Amino acid sequence: MGYRFQIARRYLAGRRRFSLISIITSLSTVGVALGVASLIVVLSVMNGFYDFVQGVLVSRSPHVVVTPAGGEGGSAQGFLRPDSLAQEARRLRYVERAAPYVEGKALVAPRAAGGGGGGGGNRVVQVRGVRPAATAQIGSGPRDEEKDASESDSARYDLERSEDDGSPGIVVESRMAERLGLLPASPGRPGGTERTGSHVSLFSAPAIERVFTQIFGGPPLMQFEVRGVYEQPSTYDQGRAYIAYGEAQRLFHMDGRATGLALRLTDLDHADGVKSALQRQLGNGYRVETWYDLQGSLYDVMRLEKWGASAILLLIIVVAAFNIVGSMMMIVIEKQRDIGALKAMGASAKDVRRIFLGEGLLIGAVGTGAGLALGLSLAFLQERFSLVPMAQAESFLINAYPVAVRPLDVVLIAAAAMGLCALAAVYPARRAAAVQPARAVQGE
Repeated sequence: MGYRFQIARRYLAGRRRFSLISIITSLSTVGVALGVASLIVVLSVMNGFYDFVQGVLVSRSPHVVVTPAGGEGGSAQGFLRPDSLAQEARRLRYVERAAPYVEGKALVAPRAAGGGGGGGGNRVVQVRGVRPAATAQIGSGPRDEEKDASESDSARYDLERSEDDGSPGIVVESRMAERLGLLPASPGRPGGTERTGSHVSLFSAPAIERVFTQIFGGPPLMQFEVRGVYEQPSTYDQGRAYIAYGEAQRLFHMDGRATGLALRLTDLDHADGVKSALQRQLGNGYRVETWYDLQGSLYDVMRLEKWGASAILLLIIVVAAFNIVGSMMMIVIEKQRDIGALKAMGASAKDVRRIFLGEGLLIGAVGTGAGLALGLSLAFLQERFSLVPMAQAESFLINAYPVAVRPLDVVLIAAAAMGLCALAAVYPARRAAAVQPARAVQGE
């Protein structure tokens, strides 16, 4: 390969007059570099958005959820022995916490109490009853490293019955609280004594049904004190509230039963393994879903956008590859005498073909290397210094476009660029190998 590589390199980088061939070759190299750089930057930004959305969703949702699917132990009204199921789940590897929960829809009727507001109208919300340890996940999400650890305490709320009036606590989303005119018990620390929170009444579906089925005796009123308000992105449903696990069982008439079992893992990447182990352990009476299953349509759309954008940007490299074909065909025409001389000196058609294939690979290597350097540098600068801010950043949780470089993406981009450049050199190499020595030397 020594002399073949030297000849291929001389055709590209040798001293020669500034000509149309050199211009087309340079444009081809620049096109490959821009295509590779664009792919790296765009895919890195899409990976950054994917990681950010995943982090936000997972921070507010369980990693694995177990719900009844009918059969033994499960029904549409929940399943029995939830605590024993939680103990079985905690024995599995990578399971950090496992706690049952009760969830259902209820009608919220605000009532002014003390300093709290009210009268904002009624609203149907999704109510979830959680254990005290699970209240740390209410409204939690990715925090900046600059924030101290004490801010995590703001995500913990006291949902138990108060000693003053015996009202249990409820936590609502900030926009829903504003719409209904609700005020929390304390502006900074839930459960404080600075201000009495708004009171709301919750009517579950079974309670409302009693209104129409029982003439004497309306539904039992369950009043709750607003103990806290949490923030969440605008993409989330505003109609979700949290109450204590026991209060939710009484509200939805699910004594001794739970709607589902929520699991938090030490490593999110092992969610599928935990799902398989739980499914084998619990049987067909339960449905086990991972964080990806719960938001599968959203993740699939994001992946489709990523690979769709990759296919479109790959066209830049394809156009550059066509330029490579044109420039190399012009080199073949220009160097016919040299090719004939090489063959007359004993070079085979295979050697000539390798010379021009090597030339295509050199163009691809230079363009791909320059594109990798440019794309990775831009991704690093964006990640480090946030050079490109997001438009209307006040509406998002981030101020600049997120970036996450995947080594596999870099390898695939480089391989695709090199492959297209090598493919573009096949036809010119075959034409060069077919040159007849005698006719080429004679200039025919």
